[in-house]
Amino acid sequence: MSHLSVAKFGGTSVANYPAMQSCANIVIADPNTRVVVLSASAGITNLLVALANGCEEPERNKLLNEVRQIQENILTELKDDSRVRPKIEALLANITSLAEAANLATSLALTDELISHGEMMSSLIFVEVLRELQIEATWLDVRTIVATNSHFGKAAPNDEQTRQNCDNLLKPLIERGELVITQGFIGRDEQGKTTTLGRGGSDYSAALLAEVLNAQDVLIWTDVAGIYTTDPRIVSNAQRIDTMSFSEAAEMATFGAKVLHPATLLPAVRSNIPVYVGSSKAPQDGGTWVTRNPQPRPTFRAIALRRDQTLLTLSSLNMLYAQGFLANIFTILAKHKISVDTITTSEVSVALTLDKTGSASSGTGLLSQELIDELSQFCTVKVDTGLSLVALIGNELHTASGVAKRIFETLDAYNIRMISYGASTNNICLLADSDKADDIVRLLHKALFE
Repeated sequence: MSHLSVAKFGGTSVANYPAMQSCANIVIADPNTRVVVLSASAGITNLLVALANGCEEPERNKLLNEVRQIQENILTELKDDSRVRPKIEALLANITSLAEAANLATSLALTDELISHGEMMSSLIFVEVLRELQIEATWLDVRTIVATNSHFGKAAPNDEQTRQNCDNLLKPLIERGELVITQGFIGRDEQGKTTTLGRGGSDYSAALLAEVLNAQDVLIWTDVAGIYTTDPRIVSNAQRIDTMSFSEAAEMATFGAKVLHPATLLPAVRSNIPVYVGSSKAPQDGGTWVTRNPQPRPTFRAIALRRDQTLLTLSSLNMLYAQGFLANIFTILAKHKISVDTITTSEVSVALTLDKTGSASSGTGLLSQELIDELSQFCTVKVDTGLSLVALIGNELHTASGVAKRIFETLDAYNIRMISYGASTNNICLLADSDKADDIVRLLHKALFE
């Protein structure tokens, strides 16, 4: 096949039977799509995460019933569920057993095993939806393809082993002209244990498979028709961006735009694979192409918003004219698997925001008492919450004249707690109170895009 596309459908795209039918029609309409990667149906992963955290029987049964009901709502609309129902029942039974085990003792490995069941169920059901539309598809367990390390919760793929698995198992199916349906988000370590690539990792899975298959593009089907200049739920006048660069999209994803997962772009950038973002509910509305060097490249491209930020201010007179202070701080943060997002410094203090998505944590309890105690040995520690990070995304922002003037004249009525400007050509970050963040986004969008 001269043109090969890998398509990924997100959780809202496979939330119920009509949504799955829409996705199936998109696949059928595009003969180039030969590999389809699915997320769990909307809501399932959150329920499975809650079960994996361990809960007593009444709450556990309530969550299990909610998981079952979402699947049941889809199964009952199939004309014939006899082939897939036993598989779903077996997976639901397994979820129950794992949830009971989690109540006794939780672990990251058990969590990965449990939450992987969402993608297992949605992908198996999708094969039956296609079959009802007279399209035969082959279900392939992605764990036989995507090899990872054992960093449960945020596993890193072994690219060489993944490519070898693909050559042995996936490519022969494609060469025979088969349509392959598989799961996103999950992989398998060297010991055969199920791992996950982190929340949003289905996008990553699709890009990885596109890379090892030498595909021509990755098609990300979601619930919005492309990437917008900002969140349309905040600014009704937000405009769709027809084409943007990998670096711009990566910045947007990193700073809160949920349309793409940041890691998605890593394999795409490496292999120069264009990424398309469109709506599975309205494929005719078009979308956004993310490519290496689109034209034009405006100074301002978009505004992203990341809520629920933690600001850590570390102060010590020992910083003055000293060497090694920051090295000690970052060694402690690394030990606790905390990823730093933005940072500013003065002579005797350093202020930094913490990246929940890049840290080995669900975000809850990101700052443990043990971490605070270790930092307190070197400096005074101040923690501020209730903050949001507004990121202006663009091109050559550090060299364009008048950028700071336009931004701060627009925001003269607002207190900006922290600014990160000059470290990147593609973003300027502003930290502000969360209750003012939406207003700041609206004002900036009106001044820069409308």
